[in-house]
Amino acid sequence: MLLLAFVIECRNDRKRRHRKMQSTTGNPMYALRDVPGKGKGLVAIEKISKGTRILSEEPVVTVPCNEQASEQLQISICQQVDALSKHQRRAFLSMHNIHAYGNAAEQYLGIIRTNALPIETNESEGRGIFFEACRINHACDNNAQKNWNTKIKRHTVQALRDIYKGEEITIYYLGVHKNREARNKALQAKFGFICLCCLCSLPLEQSQESDRRLDEIYRLDGLIGRGGVEGIVSSPLRSLGYVDQQVRLYNKQAPDDAGLPRAFLDAAQIAIANGDLARGRIFAERAVSGWSTALGGDSIEVIEHGTLARDPSKHMLYGISMKWRTTVDEAPRGLEPSDFEDWLWKREKPKRPGQLANLRSHMAFPGFMDLPGKNTVDLDFYESSDMVTYRPQRHWCFLGEIVDFGMLLRLEMTIKDVDGKEIPLYFYTDGRGSELAPAQVQKGYTVAILYAQRHAFVYGDPGIRHEDPQMIKIFPISLHELLVLNDQVQKFSVELDGIRLCHGCGRKAASLKRCSKCSSFWYCDRACQGAGWNEKGHKANCKLLKDPDLQGLFVLKWDEFDNHIRFPLHAAEDSEV
Repeated sequence: MLLLAFVIECRNDRKRRHRKMQSTTGNPMYALRDVPGKGKGLVAIEKISKGTRILSEEPVVTVPCNEQASEQLQISICQQVDALSKHQRRAFLSMHNIHAYGNAAEQYLGIIRTNALPIETNESEGRGIFFEACRINHACDNNAQKNWNTKIKRHTVQALRDIYKGEEITIYYLGVHKNREARNKALQAKFGFICLCCLCSLPLEQSQESDRRLDEIYRLDGLIGRGGVEGIVSSPLRSLGYVDQQVRLYNKQAPDDAGLPRAFLDAAQIAIANGDLARGRIFAERAVSGWSTALGGDSIEVIEHGTLARDPSKHMLYGISMKWRTTVDEAPRGLEPSDFEDWLWKREKPKRPGQLANLRSHMAFPGFMDLPGKNTVDLDFYESSDMVTYRPQRHWCFLGEIVDFGMLLRLEMTIKDVDGKEIPLYFYTDGRGSELAPAQVQKGYTVAILYAQRHAFVYGDPGIRHEDPQMIKIFPISLHELLVLNDQVQKFSVELDGIRLCHGCGRKAASLKRCSKCSSFWYCDRACQGAGWNEKGHKANCKLLKDPDLQGLFVLKWDEFDNHIRFPLHAAEDSEV
């Protein structure tokens, strides 16, 4: 009775406490129209270009977020509703309500629960009723983006793409874009309807493909943030690769998706945390451009990250690692768009016919932090047809230089990987490491381990637990020298489009001959071979290059997995380096 009496008093005193609604009523871009199967909705009455602010509106009724339906809350709502003008109140009461009610206060609360949009008031979260924005219907393939602009304290709606005359303006009611079943389950529970938009009405095969993309975007999002700052510093290439995959999926699913700017910001932070200001600036610019379209140039996201795009060195993560150090203006110029994207995302280009495997490839020769975990299924390395049994989807080999070694219960080594990280290597073979001849185990030599995995030991730092003697090979050369030799092999052992490059004089020709001893480097004649042998270090490298296991590292098709390989490698027997 107390509540009903208060409602009557509020109505009698409505004019005294009238508050005028501020919105974009009368905006010529759209009109409230009947929409088949949806009731009322906003429809464009002229073309609305991508990035246009469709409306900017203040709330007429507000409630705290997640507050229980207390008498105090109902009183507050009644005060606000009865403060509206007659026309405004009629508009409020005409809004859809999926909740049962027994009195006016419950009716008002039901309307708010059905229609309210997120807001922030006095630095706390809440929900608000907007006479125009709340009329916009949902679509999973929405063409507009809703947002509470904390800078101007208004709810804004921006066109994500061109919206044509007669087309309904739609927004996305849920938080995260998930697969069709999950979306409609949430929509049914929260709003009482099933979506029938174009995305939700795709033929079964196309719908399943869309769902796979959305599920993968969601999975990658978890992987990107899983390791925190430590993850993006210790394994930056893998983290950037996750974002690259995510962006490609977004572009296939919905090129104007409002989630893209967040992905570009993740990429910017990965680059900046590793000292790469050139990529950090470009990724930040792309994030700002996306937010400018989806949220507007006056949004807090554009304002804050616009500063980052201008000077990425101001970011709090800058300098944690300088592994990828670049200046802000070091981006290459004059590249084809596809080549520029390959540079930007640090993509490894597929091998061309006649091209050899590159020992600097982080895909085939990952550093320790990029290896898969011992007891986890890393989908970067493994695949499954039934989600029960997994097998490698490609080959990989870990390279590390011996820094120290010793023998107690078993052979133990400290090795340094391609990223300069020192890790322990413990031998759990039947011979506990005695299978290796003492002459092989020397400081400064390079260990190669096929299908290596990160192992978390009960005591001590994470490292590698080695169990199969046929999975390891030690080369009598330092890791640095091996990578330098690799660079020479990439240059002087290949034949591209019939053209060869002489190791002795640098001449390009089709008639060059291989070194007669190692069958690796190209030479014009004996004089050039002599120059290469005496002046360019081939005398020392020739013996190494005759090793079929080293040749195998170069000629093996690392991205084609048929079965596990072992040392000695046989990949070079039917191939010429």
